[in-house]
Amino acid sequence: MPAFDLNLGRHVGLTHVIDKGLGPRGWEDVLEVAGDHISIVKLGWGTAYVTQNLERKLEVLREKPVVIGGTFFEVVYELGKLDEYKQWLNELGLSHVEISDGTIDIPRERKLELIADFARDFTVLSEVGSKDSSVEYTAAQWTQWLNEELEAGAWKVITEAREGGTAGIFDASGGMRTELIGEIANVVGPANIIFEAPSKAAQAWFVKQFGPSVNLGNIPPDEVIPLETLRLGLRGDTLKEVLLSDKHVHAS
Repeated sequence: MPAFDLNLGRHVGLTHVIDKGLGPRGWEDVLEVAGDHISIVKLGWGTAYVTQNLERKLEVLREKPVVIGGTFFEVVYELGKLDEYKQWLNELGLSHVEISDGTIDIPRERKLELIADFARDFTVLSEVGSKDSSVEYTAAQWTQWLNEELEAGAWKVITEAREGGTAGIFDASGGMRTELIGEIANVVGPANIIFEAPSKAAQAWFVKQFGPSVNLGNIPPDEVIPLETLRLGLRGDTLKEVLLSDKHVHAS
């Protein structure tokens, strides 16, 4: 930290980081410089299943909540291995679980039952939205499902975007469905939602729209510090909105 204090405001926004296979030493480096800004780490898709020496990696990440990606949950569900999955999570010492249905069709009532069941033993993050960019749900569907999953026991609900920002709350070309996002936030409440925002443009938009305490997900490890500068107004993209929000700013 610098020897002087800018007296910057604080935020309580969650930074949900996606891991695509970084090794223990790579994570040691990330945590050394950015650990204070990481809220939860997701081992994307089924990467945890094919990672060698996973236990060593989790030992490095022991101070952070770690969750295995929702796609792997869908595989486990489809193969009828839910009890074995719970046992494996316990053996790994993981306290969080992600439940999604972005690829596999899980009936609504069954998904809510699964959330309630897992919530008895784990902190549940549930994800809403299809990974198929051609599938676009209405705002009414999104808000109903997000609220239902919170009521079923989810700690936070995640709005699907994929790691590339091409589905769910984004369209196939990467454009943000801003009216939809606004409706979701208005009805469900931003504090209950983790918005997947893998690109800088999306991150800046969310910070400007909902403030520095917005919860953002699918952040690559090397983007944690850049995102923190966006939250604090230390980057041109959000400087006026965050640092000078209470001041009259004249265009130069």
